[in-house]
Amino acid sequence: MIAAAIPAGFAAGLFGIGGGLITVPILFYIFGSSGIEPTYLMHLAVGTSFGIIIPTSIVSVLTHHQHKAVDFSIVKGYGLFVVIGVILGTILAAGLKTKPLILFFTIVVYILAFYLLFLKEKESDLSIKMGLPAKILSGIITGFVSAPMGIGGAVMNVPILKFFGYPINKAIGSAAAIGFIIALFGAIGFLISGSYLNANLPMSIGFLNIPAFLIFFPITTFMARLGAKASHRINKKKMTKYFGLFLIIIGTKFLYEYFNL
Repeated sequence: MIAAAIPAGFAAGLFGIGGGLITVPILFYIFGSSGIEPTYLMHLAVGTSFGIIIPTSIVSVLTHHQHKAVDFSIVKGYGLFVVIGVILGTILAAGLKTKPLILFFTIVVYILAFYLLFLKEKESDLSIKMGLPAKILSGIITGFVSAPMGIGGAVMNVPILKFFGYPINKAIGSAAAIGFIIALFGAIGFLISGSYLNANLPMSIGFLNIPAFLIFFPITTFMARLGAKASHRINKKKMTKYFGLFLIIIGTKFLYEYFNL
């Protein structure tokens, strides 16, 4: 857990993600090797991941905000629709078939990765135009997909915000803030659903494992601050490409998981 928390926290700050893409598979394997009930392994990994993302994203957002890289107006305008998506996704997660979702998620991640890798940066600042229909559609979809996966949604939100004209640093900072909303409502949803299903998992409240949360969050919050500071020292064009490469790695990992299920 300690070994996984260090890169998860740093990536959270650097790319504005919650770190769930790293913590969920690690927690899944750790809980599995601990002899926890297989029926609820993924649920426990996802719920615990959301709990860890809450303090991690707060630190990440505050650090990005110091560099004036968080647009709270888009967070407010986007947030309501993200919450709707998270609620729907959390309800679905209780009886979800994982394999089709993993394939769908992998395809989306690859598309976004190639968009960022081959995007030609314009020298002048772009005008930011994200209308209500785009906010509704993007918010519900990112919240809906993020909830069963235990992630903060930045793998989708950073490219989406970039597409609508946000510079990469502001897209990352704003996506981190949106990730906090996803994590908060996701964690509440998995706490409630775990209690409702009477999962009774060891050392857990609902689908939140207390020891894992206590080990992860101090490390991830510390590393998130370092990652967020590092993101503002990297050239914007390079940062876009780094995020694209990061998505390729994530997509490949999920593709591997899909073929091994």
